[in-house]
Amino acid sequence: MTAVTAGAPAAPAVTAGPRTSRAAVSALARFETRRLLLRPPVLIAFAVHIGWIVWRTPSSWDGFPALQDADRATQNVPLVVGLAVLLCAGRAVRRSRRHGTEEYLDVLVMPSWRRTVAHLLSVAAAALLTTVCVAVQFTWEALKPGAVGHGSPGELLVGPLVVLLSGVLGVLLGRLAVPLSVALFLFFLLFTSSFGTEGKARWLLPVVGETGHHTLPSELLGRPAAWHALYLAGLALCAALLAVLVSGGARLRTVRAGLAAAVALTLVGAVAQSGDVPPGTEEARTRHSVTPEKEHRCTERNGTTYCAFPEWGPRTADWAEVVEDVRSLAGGTAPDRPLTVRQRVEARYGLSGDAAIPAAARPDEVTVGTAWGGNRVPEFAVAVAGVLVTGDEETAGALCDGRTVTVVWLALAGRPDPVSDLRRVRLDDSTSGSAVVISQTEPLHMTAAHTEVVRELLERPRDEVAAKVKDHWAELTAPKVTTDRAAELLGLDAPEEADECL
Repeated sequence: MTAVTAGAPAAPAVTAGPRTSRAAVSALARFETRRLLLRPPVLIAFAVHIGWIVWRTPSSWDGFPALQDADRATQNVPLVVGLAVLLCAGRAVRRSRRHGTEEYLDVLVMPSWRRTVAHLLSVAAAALLTTVCVAVQFTWEALKPGAVGHGSPGELLVGPLVVLLSGVLGVLLGRLAVPLSVALFLFFLLFTSSFGTEGKARWLLPVVGETGHHTLPSELLGRPAAWHALYLAGLALCAALLAVLVSGGARLRTVRAGLAAAVALTLVGAVAQSGDVPPGTEEARTRHSVTPEKEHRCTERNGTTYCAFPEWGPRTADWAEVVEDVRSLAGGTAPDRPLTVRQRVEARYGLSGDAAIPAAARPDEVTVGTAWGGNRVPEFAVAVAGVLVTGDEETAGALCDGRTVTVVWLALAGRPDPVSDLRRVRLDDSTSGSAVVISQTEPLHMTAAHTEVVRELLERPRDEVAAKVKDHWAELTAPKVTTDRAAELLGLDAPEEADECL
């Protein structure tokens, strides 16, 4: 008997066409996106981000933001989201190793590198959600009635790009089987070192903060924001393509070519952002600092000329309200004296500079800065009152006699809560004893006697004190008038506190 054996027909090779592969990657990406965004660390991080926006934005900059500062304010909190996405994306990539299913996944139609692409797309979704949060925060600032200036798209992209880069690094480290502790160390080394770093090398870090507190016109910032955004995008693309390569995509010519292009893109951004401040920007900073009148646009309101940098034109109405309140309480010729309110800034040292603005030597000229709202309003009122009483800012800054009483009362009496404003304009936040009154230029010194008399005056009816100020204006504003004499003219007993200059 002859046995006839026939080989079983070979199973047809199962191949996936491009359209099928794309659909599979898309389906897996949707699954990983939903899983990533619902992970507790990511949910908490986005809750922190949204909570920060809701808590901080209504009162930020006292309602008077400069948008060239507001765009940079969107960059730090996304670091929290970036950390959560990095950890969760890396954990998602290592899921098959933890569960021992890597061997089963290897027999699937979808190769490992395509699964990596799906993880990378889930990270991109987290970056897109961060973009929405950043857009809401910045738009909220821009819609405030007191907003001025211009934001930078490059600065606004930093937050989302930080999240994208963090997530992509998480995927790459997951594919390389890097331990979680090492990933955390790399994150803190790379991202949190952004704070306090100086020099050109700081631009190699994801977030580049500035240590100064002055707001500058947007044309004077000198920050290579667009190049930095390009640099971050290039880094994220490099990390993403490396993750695909180490996942088995090394045979793909397009991936290798893309990685070369991404490296070139990163180098272009890194080199371009590390250059010096453009000469044109340096020259503009000097002009704005030394000869601001050449950059100003001036308007006249009720006898006062307001000169501001172009971006601050809408704010002159707020300045005028303060000037007119102070004028209304003054006596003699002060209510009708022509004043010039001139906006000034010290921009020669960039955003990191903290140099003070020297007092204006020109008669009847009052300095106003680029910040407004909060303490800046009573500080400006003190500057206006000082010029009305003494004639110029230099003399006002050197006061140490009874005229200080008239200056401070004149500045604060028209405020809604003058006693609180007295505390706010003093360096030590006190309402007793001697102190320094903060100013955009030269500070004003108050002795303990000045403080005692001013506090008593602010507690009396404003109209009653105003009548006495106007009646005795000439003597109250005379050089070397004593504090005792000023108190007597205003119907008060001599102060018990010492009247000695600081």
